[in-house]
Amino acid sequence: MQYYSLNKIAPNVSFKDAVIKGLAPDKGLYFPEIISPLAKGFYNNINYFSNEEIAFEVIKQFVGNEISETALKEIIKETLNFDFPVVEIEENISTLELFHGPTMAFKDVGARFMARCLSYFNKQEKTAKVTVLVATSGDTGGAVASGFLGVKGVDVVILYPSGKVSNVQEKQLTTLGKNITALEVNGTFDDCQAMVKKAFLDEDLILNKNLTSANSINVARWLPQMFYFFFAYKQLKNKEKDLVFSIPSGNFGNICAGMMAQQLGLPVKQFIASTNANDIVPKYLETDVYTPKPSIQTISNAMDVGDPSNFVRIIEIYKNSISELKKHLSSYSFTDDETREAMKFMKDNSNYIADPHGAVGYLGLKKYLAINNVQGIFLETAHPVKFLDVVEPVINETIKLPTQIKEVIDKEKVSKYISTYNELKQFLLNS
Repeated sequence: MQYYSLNKIAPNVSFKDAVIKGLAPDKGLYFPEIISPLAKGFYNNINYFSNEEIAFEVIKQFVGNEISETALKEIIKETLNFDFPVVEIEENISTLELFHGPTMAFKDVGARFMARCLSYFNKQEKTAKVTVLVATSGDTGGAVASGFLGVKGVDVVILYPSGKVSNVQEKQLTTLGKNITALEVNGTFDDCQAMVKKAFLDEDLILNKNLTSANSINVARWLPQMFYFFFAYKQLKNKEKDLVFSIPSGNFGNICAGMMAQQLGLPVKQFIASTNANDIVPKYLETDVYTPKPSIQTISNAMDVGDPSNFVRIIEIYKNSISELKKHLSSYSFTDDETREAMKFMKDNSNYIADPHGAVGYLGLKKYLAINNVQGIFLETAHPVKFLDVVEPVINETIKLPTQIKEVIDKEKVSKYISTYNELKQFLLNS
């Protein structure tokens, strides 16, 4: 399997090089050269496969011969050691819970998979130490910190916007120590992401540091998110009725992975990109004009993204045809007040506690179902305990802290405060 840059200037690379480089030299995201649909027999018999067997069949073509079959199966086994239940909310509406991992966020899967791939490559090649540089709007930082904690040959540097992540999220990325460093940035997530992208193109850093990214721009973080959609399909009681997925969307990695699953033959009728006030994609589908803008802070902070990195991959899947894209993608934007109302409605009517991101996904699904007779699944991407200050006042109930949160909530935060790219550069050069 070869990967090409979406900017079409840099040379093609292997899976291994795409993982280690993160971003292509021409600033483009990497994309697989070939996507081969899985056999119909796989879908007909999916109920008989374990999650690990499903994941292996889904990912193996994208890894190619870069990782041995035995090692890849072991990586998958270690990555997927928790559950992915589909929970019914109301008629034709269910949620896929992706928060049963170590940091209680959907990004645990991609972070754990990527960490183990990098560890494998380091052992095989005895390569120079890799520095993983990542920007987070909330859950990515904690998932990456947990996934890479103690991995030999890898240092992790996480940039997060000061005052714009929840207390639990901040503790998860600032309290682990060892090979994990948190940089608290005076700015927004977009500022953090811009610094990371600039670092990858900085000649001084390229010559002195072996940098890679653990954001969903990295293929080893992004592609494993395909697994969720297959796990959900396996659990459907009725596989004949049309299926749609509503995904709370920020950087658009998750929904793009779902579209890749569809390319592999997964029978999905439509994807719904449910966004908060950061409505770049809903506006694009309305106007055919893509206009990035500064991110707006909301109660669903992991989706506060004003220029979604992975949307360019979605455009690539549909061959730059907006008419083809619209056949498979709907997108709606919702306010914080609407999000709170949805959280309260689910608690009052279904006794289900959703986090604000899942609530946005629920709203998008409800809007689509109002005019379409299908069954839908929205993704619940993080445990509500990660957003106590938002959730508890809405449901008027105290949420019990799970074990994963108890382990970090009382630890001391350790971070380095920065305001400029030059401060980041000097930190990286001196570390």
